[in-house]
Amino acid sequence: MSDDTTTIDQDAQSSNPIPTIDINEEISTAFLDYAMSVIVSRALPDVRDGLKPVQRRIVYSMFEEGMHYTSRHKKSANVVGNVMGRYHPHSNDAIYDALVRLGQDFNTRNPLIDPQGNFGTVDDPPAAMRYTECRLSALARFLTEGINEDTVDFDPTYDGENSQPAVLPSRFPNLLVNGSTGIAVGMATNMPPHNLGEVVDAVQFALENPDAPVEAFLDFIQGPDFPTGGFIVGRRGAQDALLTGRGSVKVRAVTEIEELPRGKTAIVVRELPYMVSQDRLLEKIALLVNEKKLAGISDLRNESSSRTGTRLVIELRRDAVPQVVLNQLFKMTQLQDSFGVNNVALVDGVPRTLNVAEMIGHYIDHQMEVIERRTRFRLQKAKDRAHIVEGLLIALDNIDEVVQIIRASSDVEEARVSLMERFGLSEVQAQHILNMPLRRLTALETDELRAEYQELMVLIAELEAILADPARRRAIISEEMEEIRSKHGDERRSVIIPDDGDMTLEDLIADDDLIVTVSTNGYIKSVKANVYRSQGRGGRGVKA
Repeated sequence: MSDDTTTIDQDAQSSNPIPTIDINEEISTAFLDYAMSVIVSRALPDVRDGLKPVQRRIVYSMFEEGMHYTSRHKKSANVVGNVMGRYHPHSNDAIYDALVRLGQDFNTRNPLIDPQGNFGTVDDPPAAMRYTECRLSALARFLTEGINEDTVDFDPTYDGENSQPAVLPSRFPNLLVNGSTGIAVGMATNMPPHNLGEVVDAVQFALENPDAPVEAFLDFIQGPDFPTGGFIVGRRGAQDALLTGRGSVKVRAVTEIEELPRGKTAIVVRELPYMVSQDRLLEKIALLVNEKKLAGISDLRNESSSRTGTRLVIELRRDAVPQVVLNQLFKMTQLQDSFGVNNVALVDGVPRTLNVAEMIGHYIDHQMEVIERRTRFRLQKAKDRAHIVEGLLIALDNIDEVVQIIRASSDVEEARVSLMERFGLSEVQAQHILNMPLRRLTALETDELRAEYQELMVLIAELEAILADPARRRAIISEEMEEIRSKHGDERRSVIIPDDGDMTLEDLIADDDLIVTVSTNGYIKSVKANVYRSQGRGGRGVKA
């Protein structure tokens, strides 16, 4: 038995020899395949709709489930289960995390998810998915509008049982409006959000001036517009990011000096730089005070609430100079932070670093294709209906004979052939007439059908004109974006202020008049002029 087995194994090896491969080449190839899978299928957004695959699948799944902004909220766990079961064969935690981020108004400039329940804060995680509920936001409907009109291609899902859109129609440039963050293999993206109204202005300008230089867009988009507000210090970093796709934007907290009872003063923080944690910021300040690296602070309080918004109170000592302490806080804490811009997105499945003109250009190309495909779909639908109405009008003009033919026929096939031969109807027209009950057929109003036919002819002519004229399609894009701006546009939250340059040592020191004395023993002492008292020869000074 053993000898027979050995013979079989040897025969199998001789017929199917194990290939010899170079392990270095195999590891390199396998890692590149893995890297491209992460880049294309998980980590980077598509330039056309600004969504990563998991985000697109969440929005599409909720659209399919009818979770629109006018419907009731449903459990987040239900959404996660549907997405994981049908479209996204990865961790449910990753799906829920992506869903939550789309609904956090401190994270996403124009949220695509309307949350209900505890969706977390910058400092605290959200509640478990079984406790929270969600639905699509009012703005999100413009991402999927027209998706059932053959506007985009669909791909099979991972198991082949369902199909999913390769990209969403996206009637607004979500990539610029909401930005994106993702870490792939060997590359990453970190794109800031921008103001919807400014982006619409830039797109409308590009529609009218397709060959405009990238510098022209700086007149429309000032820079990032973060959901948490804050000051953007200087335009240089923002302009670099818009012009080249890379840059560093300096963001500063919005603060005010407030007079407290008993002659005390406090620095009150009303807005923080993007994604800066309140708790960690206060912990950092307390650490600096304890380590004697930051002077002039007597107390720290977090008085923030959902009603009043952010309110961090930094109470100062009576002898502290508020502006000096504030400058020290800007230099040593995240009250002033930097946002590193890296505009990397997928263009035809390939990662590219894009400037603002390129992003808008690719978005317009996508919209031109969406409008063309939507128009062709509607045109075919109108032509099909007009063809049916033509047949119905012929039938109504000869209603008695039509009824007689139907009743005299032994089966549907005979009736269809007879109608086609007698009146010159197409198979589709004849079948539609036969599908209608005789009572309904005889009750049709000829005048109403003729009016519908005329309306269809006007619509067909309009749709054909749109297809024949790219300028008409560009005008439609502009009009539709103007509608979105009128409904969802708002004022800029991140105000741009002049850059006062890098802080010097002098900015961190109080500007006081000092009297410096040198003793006969070589000791040097400085005293504020307003508290200095001279003493006579041989004096002992002033007792405390």
